[in-house]
Amino acid sequence: MAKKAPQSPDEMSFLDHLEELRWHLIRSTIAVVIIASITLLIPEFIFDSVLLGPKSMDFPTYRFFCKVGTFLGIDSNFCADELPLIIQNREMSGQFSIYIWTAIWAGFIIGFPYILYEMWKFISPGLHQNEKKHSRGFIFSASLLFFSGALFGYYLVAPLSINFLGTFTVSAQVTNNIDISSFVGTVRTSVIACGLIFELPIIVYFLTKIQMYKRVFNYWELKNENYK
Repeated sequence: MAKKAPQSPDEMSFLDHLEELRWHLIRSTIAVVIIASITLLIPEFIFDSVLLGPKSMDFPTYRFFCKVGTFLGIDSNFCADELPLIIQNREMSGQFSIYIWTAIWAGFIIGFPYILYEMWKFISPGLHQNEKKHSRGFIFSASLLFFSGALFGYYLVAPLSINFLGTFTVSAQVTNNIDISSFVGTVRTSVIACGLIFELPIIVYFLTKIQMYKRVFNYWELKNENYK
């Protein structure tokens, strides 16, 4: 039986597009699951070295700001021996849930270039030739920006947030016993949020080059004319 010839984007129906999108999402999910399964095998590195790294005063960010403060003659808590906070678990399945969800998010972060590649394969057939020309290197540039933002969030935003919030007290009678889900959530949010924020320049550049604003304007103009 002869294989069915692939349809062009113009010939595909709405359901065909949904089917195409479904397979891209399935492949992306499989990639995330594979990477997550690998990270499940190295919990000591993921938690002790990476996630709980900003809790230690030996973290590079703290050492850097300690040296800067010492050089300027400023006293700061960046030179303290340890952060006055305790990481604890208050739920029966708390640590197991963090273990699983951390692996999933690690799969998303590490597999971001492949996820981007699958999404690009779905979008690119609908672009014109000149739009494809302007978008060369999109995946590499977007991945580079994402990982740059993730490193910025991990080495600057997360430790500064943890240092400030972990040492802030309203009274000497109150101690900071931080739940592990809250601590991990702070690190995760800082990394992913900064990674996505760093994507804005290339998104703006890409939308400008393909003149998306003109398409939106023409769409609303045509829609308004139909209402008249």
